[in-house]
Amino acid sequence: MTEYRVLGRTGLKVSPLCLGAMMFGGWGESDPGESAKIINRALDAGINFIDTADVYAQGQSEEFVGQALAKSGKRDEVVLATKVHGVMGEGPNQRGNSRRWIIQEVENSLRRLGTDWIDLYQIHRPDPDTDVEETLGALTDLVRQGKVRYIGSSTFPAHQIVEAQWAAERRSLERFVCEQPPYSPLVRGIETDVLPVAEKYGMGVIVWSPLAGGWLSGRR
Repeated sequence: MTEYRVLGRTGLKVSPLCLGAMMFGGWGESDPGESAKIINRALDAGINFIDTADVYAQGQSEEFVGQALAKSGKRDEVVLATKVHGVMGEGPNQRGNSRRWIIQEVENSLRRLGTDWIDLYQIHRPDPDTDVEETLGALTDLVRQGKVRYIGSSTFPAHQIVEAQWAAERRSLERFVCEQPPYSPLVRGIETDVLPVAEKYGMGVIVWSPLAGGWLSGRR
């Protein structure tokens, strides 16, 4: 039986392992049926947490995940996470963390995922051109509209995590409840500052690339 963990201080229970969907679609497994088999095996094993992003194979990953969950009938059982920030088109405003792009792109992600809500909507990377208060303001509106349940950050340096927490408190905005950093026995920089900051603010930590991009898998 899976022992679930609380994501930060949210009360949301997630499995210790999260299924990362970056390689579903054109970047890896191009067969939606095979991707669905992977997702279903994960769900059967007790994993209730799936993480993808709009930029993964230019939306194909989200589409594959959405199709699989629709066929399984288990959408309500899954904590579904995705991200926004990456380049999704040739236009100068089809990327980044601006209010304009977040409000537009969340609708695209909802459509691709075939769902009415996203459990965890994460900012994939910091954006030096956008004030974090604008980003948090847009995300707060999405939470209040019921399109997003929680918000998080990914690969933010410690000082920007702190800045976002301060901005949220100062402006009474929704705050990042988790951070998704790279972490493995070969990449341990977050131990110095990101992990202590996350602990201080009660943030969950969802690490990516725990096998250091495959170097620790024994297949190289």
